[in-house]
Amino acid sequence: MGNIHTPLVGQQVILFDGVCNFCNASINFVIDHDPQKRFKFASLQSDFGYEVLKKYDRNTSDFDSVILLKNNRLYIKSEAALEIAKDLSGFWKYLSVFSILPTFILDFFYDLVAKNRYKLFGKSEVCRMPSPDLKERFL
Repeated sequence: MGNIHTPLVGQQVILFDGVCNFCNASINFVIDHDPQKRFKFASLQSDFGYEVLKKYDRNTSDFDSVILLKNNRLYIKSEAALEIAKDLSGFWKYLSVFSILPTFILDFFYDLVAKNRYKLFGKSEVCRMPSPDLKERFL
């Protein structure tokens, strides 16, 4: 299932900076609010992440954005965050209402957090290792 050429039918894959504490906390949040298990996860630093970035002509060494692979389309930055929010349980799905705002405005705030995420939240030396019960959701 980890191969990008294998169809991930009905699945959405969230690619994230595996050494970013804020990003890891965000993935934990998505897991907690995704009872239907719609999302799979991979770090941008993983082989799978590298394959996706390369296939879609994205920079393979710049990890400043969460990326959502959904229906063979990449969503990045605020667009990815809002697209992810649509499929979360509870109040969080209503955050997608912000998609009416222009992307450049949303990305301005996204970039502010992204550029300061290590300063604000810290950085791990290694990518996150999922617990055995979550391992099936990580590519």
